[in-house]
Amino acid sequence: MENLELIVDENTSLSLYQEKDAKELFTLINSNHTHFKEWLPWLDYNTKVEDTQKFILECNANYKKGVNLTLGIHYEGKIVGSVSFNTISPIHKKAEIGYMLSEDYTGKGIMIKCCKALINFGFEKLKLNRVAILCATENIKSRAVPEKLGFKLEGILEQNEWLLDRFVDHAHYGMLNENWK
Repeated sequence: MENLELIVDENTSLSLYQEKDAKELFTLINSNHTHFKEWLPWLDYNTKVEDTQKFILECNANYKKGVNLTLGIHYEGKIVGSVSFNTISPIHKKAEIGYMLSEDYTGKGIMIKCCKALINFGFEKLKLNRVAILCATENIKSRAVPEKLGFKLEGILEQNEWLLDRFVDHAHYGMLNENWK
């Protein structure tokens, strides 16, 4: 598999996860369990390093198929999160972004820069016309990302996701290639 890497800035890069990253990624997820738990329902299915290895293999296989792109965020040589096109629709030329970042690295502008790099890649290399970001309406920190990037709030999707014990509404943000700065 190709080793896709996007340079974000002098401290930050994005790249496809490799199998060798499984332990470091698992440790990141495990050490941030409380931080992620409220908004990421899949955490309960990631209980051992082998689960993370399987996740990495699935992500890379889906990238080869052109339907997903999950990149590790490397900050000063350390994996601190991920940013992804959770879904890519080549036919409709659109994708939907998802992201997670270690609590220790929030508030530094890392996610804004990483999303910007991914969006640029999507519009320039994948020839997308539209990128969407969906966030739980109550997840203020996550919603700040599309808002700071200039995405348009296009509506609220009621009860769009089951999170552990309840349905949550999603704010649906969109950006067209022609409006991207």
